[in-house]
Amino acid sequence: MLKEYIQYIKDNPEHYWFKRKLYGWGWTPATWQGWLVLAIWLVLVLMFAFTLDENSPTREVMFTFILPVTLLTLTLIRIGYKTGEKPSWQWGLPIDKK
Repeated sequence: MLKEYIQYIKDNPEHYWFKRKLYGWGWTPATWQGWLVLAIWLVLVLMFAFTLDENSPTREVMFTFILPVTLLTLTLIRIGYKTGEKPSWQWGLPIDKK
C-alpha cells in the first residue's frame, strides 16, 4: 500500500503542489512547495498557540489564537484550491490509475 501511495504522489505531470488524498476528502502535499506551505502554516499556528497560557482571558484567546488560526487555515485551503487537484471524495487509487 505504501508503494502505491508513493507512486500516486510521484505521478504528478501537472506539478500540483497538493494532490487528492487516497482515502477521504482533502489534499496531501505532493511537492516541496506544498510541504513548505504546510510547514509554514504549522509554525505560525504553534507561534500563536505559545502566546496563550492558563490565565489568558477569553477575549485574548479569541483575538490572539482563534481568529489568526482561522484566517491561516482559510489561506491554506485557498492555496490548496489554487495549486492542487480538484478535491473530491476518494477511497483508494483512482480507477483510471489502477
